Amino acid sequence: MLLAKPSLSAEAQSATLSTTKSDNPLIWPVLSVLQASNQSWKIHHLATELQNRGLIHPLDENPGNDLFKRNFLLMNALFELQEILMPKQWLQVKAMEIQIFRLVPSNVNLLIMEDTSLREYYLDWNNYDTSENVVRELLEAFWSSYKSYIGLNVNLMHKGHALRVFELDESATPRDIRKQWRRLALKWHPDRPEGDAARFREVCEAWQSLRDIA
Repeated sequence: MLLAKPSLSAEAQSATLSTTKSDNPLIWPVLSVLQASNQSWKIHHLATELQNRGLIHPLDENPGNDLFKRNFLLMNALFELQEILMPKQWLQVKAMEIQIFRLVPSNVNLLIMEDTSLREYYLDWNNYDTSENVVRELLEAFWSSYKSYIGLNVNLMHKGHALRVFELDESATPRDIRKQWRRLALKWHPDRPEGDAARFREVCEAWQSLRDIA
């Protein structure tokens, strides 16, 4: 049985990152968590598990940068571990499905090629030390690709129509809009038991029009 390395303090993690960034302190704790469970993990659940174990500490005073850096550290560890386990085992690195398989799939080369850009990004430590503006640009780029993935209309919905989709009127506050966005997106998400892909896309289109004022 593999044991996790001792938890690093925030100072120790920062020192590790600044001196030997090729050696991610989360690789072995991640392996321990995954090997102790037969389930697949969502990236945020895995992050929460590591945080509960005291293995992830704050990495930046800015909340946005901190979230980015913790996610980067975890994704880097997963892709590093994926390479370490090959060719005997396959670590599937998908945001909503992270799991170690004892058998390597026959189409593993195709799977590796599909994730090449993402893998190269998270294995490049130059992308770790980023600014808030870069984080914002990264999130905007993610949203653009996500729009294409779920088939959103590229034309922004009229704000009046968007408010009606959100079941709100002109008196709605930014807080009302954000709250309704989360509620409706969760309600209509296709992976939910009573989800509806068309309604979900409509809600996403409405959010695209309203998020600048929310």
